Amino acid sequence: MNVHNKTILITGANRGIGAALVTAALELGAKKVYASARNPAKLPAFNDARVVPLALDITDAASIRAAAEQAADVQVLVNNAGVLAFASVLSGDIAGLQQDMNVNYFATLAVTRAFLPAIERNGDGAIASVSSIIGLASMAGVGGYSASKAALASAIQSMRAELTPKHIAVFGIFPGPIDTDMAREFDLPKTSAAQTAQAIFAQMEQGVEDIFPDQMSAEMGALWMSNPKGLEKQFAHF
Repeated sequence: MNVHNKTILITGANRGIGAALVTAALELGAKKVYASARNPAKLPAFNDARVVPLALDITDAASIRAAAEQAADVQVLVNNAGVLAFASVLSGDIAGLQQDMNVNYFATLAVTRAFLPAIERNGDGAIASVSSIIGLASMAGVGGYSASKAALASAIQSMRAELTPKHIAVFGIFPGPIDTDMAREFDLPKTSAAQTAQAIFAQMEQGVEDIFPDQMSAEMGALWMSNPKGLEKQFAHF
């Protein structure tokens, strides 16, 4: 899946991986990049005429419909927007657990469903969704987040089964700790958002369906593929 000369939409583009994905797509020669955020005024100054700010609250049905109408020429959707509650599934605040699931799973599906007709119509398309390495095996302190990203990982597989016959590529992205505001509480070595974004598009262009874009996720992803229970046990010590 070549990014060059494609029209791309990136959710949660106001900071972190999302903002870095916009920059990386421009560097790879994207034709147009819809940079979406709940408040487009908070988007960085990308200083490129190919960037189109787009108001999109992925939890709001009316906002999704309006964005889908405005970005009817989209070919590649990158579902990046998400939230993280530091909460145990046994003792954490239920509202936080519900928000993780509502945003990271249900809202992401709502956006995908809304843009799918355009992606199918415009051809040569792709859907890439940011799950997490802890969507493959959970960490206790962020159990709700892990569960929401596990649900998304399962949905990615379902999308792939449905959309491959329609020649729409489906990518799952499983980063480890990235140097962003969301991961600031994790006391672990972190990869920069810029390096992560570049690796994501590089692997998409190589046709890698399950993308592990940083050193930790690459190591943990290899363990998961050979020994899923081993990854669970390793994460139990974090």
